[in-house]
Amino acid sequence: MASQITNLYEVESTPHFQELLSADLQRISLLNFWAPWAEPCKQMNEVVKELAKKYPKLLVLNIEAETHSEIAESFDVEAVPLFVVLQGHTLLERISGADAPKLTQAIATHITGPVVPKPQSATTQSPAPTSDAVVLETEKTETPEELEERMRALMNQSKVVLFMKGSPDAPRCGFSRKISTLLKENNVEFSHFDILTDEAVRQGLKKLNDWPTFPQLIVKGELVGGLDIVQEMVDNGELKEAIA
Repeated sequence: MASQITNLYEVESTPHFQELLSADLQRISLLNFWAPWAEPCKQMNEVVKELAKKYPKLLVLNIEAETHSEIAESFDVEAVPLFVVLQGHTLLERISGADAPKLTQAIATHITGPVVPKPQSATTQSPAPTSDAVVLETEKTETPEELEERMRALMNQSKVVLFMKGSPDAPRCGFSRKISTLLKENNVEFSHFDILTDEAVRQGLKKLNDWPTFPQLIVKGELVGGLDIVQEMVDNGELKEAIA
């Protein structure tokens, strides 16, 4: 344990995580998935530390997402920071992004109020941020043709467009961080679109480009590929030719 706070742990391995989580199945736990390169995580780590101090009965587990990818994948962690509130092994709430007020309120609610474990299918329905509400409304009213037109407009907003998680200055996954850094280092001018802000575009691009993952790099309106392909194109000079 790397902290003087007795209920705050830095997870060292999957067995360590399982041991801590299974010690008391009635206890409320907060899982903090973070990455050292993500600035919002640094801020939220301090919030998490204060919550651990305030609520001694709360079990707080800091999990470096890329180091412990097996744990992260089991909780469908696609971007950081991500917070998961559990009672034992039962999911109570998921909070995505650096939303300190929402996290603080969630912990206060689950620690101080009577906790009635809810089915997992219902636990993901926590109040959505305004941006997600807009996305849901768009999904209801936008036809497939209108969505495709909007996606093609986004793909053609500049010569080089990066569809990523987060932004170049505040990436929310390691692959997005690496590809944006790669483009900057090679003096490639590009615009970006945060697919975490628009679920319709996120799912639609997977089908439109026949590419299941992000980031996706678009050059002159056409998909080039993800991080591995872009790295290869940089190494052999093809990217510079493609954007010329």
